[in-house]
Parts: sequence; structure tokens; C-alpha cells
Amino acid sequence: METAAHALLLFCWTVLAVLAASVPGCGAGGLRVALLHPARRPSQQGAPRRRRAARRVTFVDMIDNLRGKSGQGYYVEMAVGTPPQKLNILVDTGSSNFAVGAAAHPFLRRYYHRSLSTSYRDLGRSVYVPYTQGRWEGELGTDLVSVPHGPNVSLRANIAAITQSDRFFINGSNWEGILGLAYAEIARPDETLEPFFDSLVRQTNVPNLFSLQLCGAGFTQNYSLGSATVGGSMIIGGIDPSLYVGEVWYTPIRREWYYEVIIVRIEVNGQDLNMDCKEYNYDKSIVDSGTTNLRLPRKVFQAAVKAIEAASSTEQFPSGFWLGEQLVCWQAGTTPWHIFPVISLYLMSENRNQSFRISILPQQYLRPVEDVASAQEDCYKFAVSQSSTGTVMGAVIMEGFYVVFDRERKRIGFAVSTCHVHDEFRTASVEGPFHGVELEDCGYNIPQTDESTLMTIAYIMAGICALFMLPLCLMVCQWRFARCLHPLGTGNFADDISLLK
Repeated sequence: METAAHALLLFCWTVLAVLAASVPGCGAGGLRVALLHPARRPSQQGAPRRRRAARRVTFVDMIDNLRGKSGQGYYVEMAVGTPPQKLNILVDTGSSNFAVGAAAHPFLRRYYHRSLSTSYRDLGRSVYVPYTQGRWEGELGTDLVSVPHGPNVSLRANIAAITQSDRFFINGSNWEGILGLAYAEIARPDETLEPFFDSLVRQTNVPNLFSLQLCGAGFTQNYSLGSATVGGSMIIGGIDPSLYVGEVWYTPIRREWYYEVIIVRIEVNGQDLNMDCKEYNYDKSIVDSGTTNLRLPRKVFQAAVKAIEAASSTEQFPSGFWLGEQLVCWQAGTTPWHIFPVISLYLMSENRNQSFRISILPQQYLRPVEDVASAQEDCYKFAVSQSSTGTVMGAVIMEGFYVVFDRERKRIGFAVSTCHVHDEFRTASVEGPFHGVELEDCGYNIPQTDESTLMTIAYIMAGICALFMLPLCLMVCQWRFARCLHPLGTGNFADDISLLK
């Protein structure tokens, strides 16, 4: 529609210009019409393509390289600039910008000093990024970046220096920036800004995939956690078999913007929600480590909560608990996990007529809240919430599984994690295959207006525009001829009616 509107505007102005140009000019007083052209986007000042040879990748160095706090995300240590400035960076598969705090903030223990880096280059562009909660704005540049507990390579990456923010940094979270690992299509200010992982693959020999093991409360550290309460591993460039058990099941990446997948069925305690599968993916379903909860579209959320509430009816919970507004607490060590049901998500497999099932335990979707718990009580928050932007498989889902982001083959893999929390009765699982028909149709498609209809509307509007502008042009021509034949000051009087008041 935008293209048709531009064509209409251009047509109307062209008609006016052509008709006006046919009028003989009277000296410098001839009519001039400027045609409107869309402004050109300034060319990107891309980072130079410098290729650095990667040394042999050792995944052992990457195990246990993630830290975090429950509900506040997982971060990895990164080194930025020359000499290196070490910062903790939130790992986010739901965005595409690499950004770090670059000014003092009450919630930051440290921040990136561009002036102290001899390798920093300013791109002369600003950027603004809003999230579901919070926002930040800053200035774009490039600098040398490495991951100390990652592949032994250094690269020049686009980096946003955050100068202002609102509800973005979290008090006590211990991270100072965000690493967006999704695709260029959702990068800000536009898709011409190359994301970090694209730069990593282009400039080094690191394979185009990474994998995440988010351990949640099941993390057993090999060294001190410090102030962190959860941990895990980000394996850059490969898959580590020691981090999962069983088989890895893959679902196709439907579209390379977010990590979008297709959910074909949802069950609570083995009972199908019996909804049109398109509802599960309205208007998309994504895998997002930067979101805490399992977020579901409104209708799906209501059906899921009703089923979970019915399955756990042996205990009564306040309505605010199911809305995430109230906590529930039990005496330490007595949480009745058995009364809560298993939630199962079925994902379309690489064979489009088959699916596989990932089963999520209550130990995942009841998130422990340490800040209010005491030594005598264990308190939890319901980590399933309503969404207006589609289904989001956040950290509480990923904490049961080893998740492989195979960008090279456009697929996401799930296997049971070696560190997920479970009890003696139930364990998280990945099972399949389950047969179906035309499962790809479960994906949500944005309704498209027929192109021929848009063109018809554009032509009709152009005709109406020309119909109204033709008399106006003739009147202007007549007036200009009159001015040329009877210029002001050559007669004994002036025609006051022709003067523009």
C-alpha cells in the first residue's frame, strides 16, 4: 500500500508540473514545482572485513561460562576494546543488537569507556531499542571483542554504547550489557547493522551454530558462583555431548528474524487443549533466552491455566498466583511437586508431517523467588504468563533442555539437559516422532491484501486527483497569461482582486 501511495503522490505532482510547465514564463516569475522524492537512506559505515584465523575450538573452556539470577537472565563475560574491558553481557536469543552500558548508572558496577579503547571507531549513528519491558538508546560504533571463556578468537563487531535507558538494567543482576543473538532482520536501527554472531562467523572459522544449557536451580558449579544463583553453558560453534542425554530432536527455523518455530499441539497432564493449532502460534512462536516466562497468547493462556488449575485442585491457590501477582510458599523442602501437571509442547519436526514432544515439569514453570524466601520457606512464582505478541519459550522452558541453535541448517534442536531439576517420579523428556498432516499450516501468516486490489485503488485515486487538479492548473495558467498581458504598473490602476492578501 505504501508503494501505491508513493506512485499516487508522484503521479499527481507530475500532472501539475507538466501542465504548469506549458505556461510561457514571464521573466523570473514563472511557476516552479518541486517533485517529491523519497529520501535516500545514508550508507552504512560497515566495519572492515578483517579475517582472523581461529585456533582449535575447545568446548571444555566454555562449560559453566554462564551465570545469573533466577528471573534476571543469564550472562557471559566478554572483553571489549583495547586494552580489553571485561563486562558481563546478558545472553538474549530474542534480539539482535550487541549493546553495553557506556555511562554511569545506579545499577551498574562498571561500564564501557569508549575513550579508553584505542580500537574503538565511531559510526556516527544513533540507535533506540524498546523491549517488552524497558528501553535504551545509544550511539553506534565498532570495537574489538572476544569471549574469554569462548572460542579463542577476536573480531571487530558492531557495538551500541548505551547512554540512556529506562527499566532496562536490573538492580543486582550483575550484567552490564546485552548480546542479541538473533538475525539481522530485527536489528536496530535497521537490518543493515550486522549482528554479533554474523560478524563472528564471517571474520573467523567458527561454525554457524551455538548451543545453550541453562541450568536454573539445577546448576552445580565447578567453581564459586559469587552473587549468582543460577548458571549454565554457552557453547559457541558446536555441540557438547556431555551436556545432554538421549537424542537431539530438531524443529525448522520458520523464518530468520527471531528464532521462530511452529507449535502444533499443547497438552496439560496428557490432555490436549483441543485448540486450532494456529492459535498456539498467533502471531509467532519464538525461542527466547532473554525472556523469563513461558508466554502464551491470551486464548491459549486461559485454556492452559484452567487445565493446570483443575489438575492441581487438591490445593487452593489465590487467583493472583495464576496471574503472576502473588507468590505461594511451603515449608522448606515440602513443595508438593506431584500435584502440579506436566506441560507438553509438540513442535513440528524436520519431516513436516511429524512432530516431537518436549515435556516441562512444574520445577521449571514454578520459578523460585529467593529475595522473599527464608530458611524456613520455599516461595515460587507462576512463570506462565499472557502475551500479546505470540508464544515465547523463555528461560524457564529452556532450563529443562539443551538447546541447539543450528543457524547453518536453519533448525533448533532440543535434548534433555544433564542439569535440569526433577524428582524421583518425573523427569523432563524429548520424545517422538508423532505423526500429523500438513503441520506447517499451523504457522501464523499475516493477512496480505491482494496486490491487484491495491493497484486498482491507486489508479482510481490518481484519476480523482487529476480530475480535481486539472481545473486548478487551468486557472493558474489563465492567471499567469493575464499577468503577462497586463503587468502591474503599466496601466493607470491596479486590480486589487488579483493581489494575494
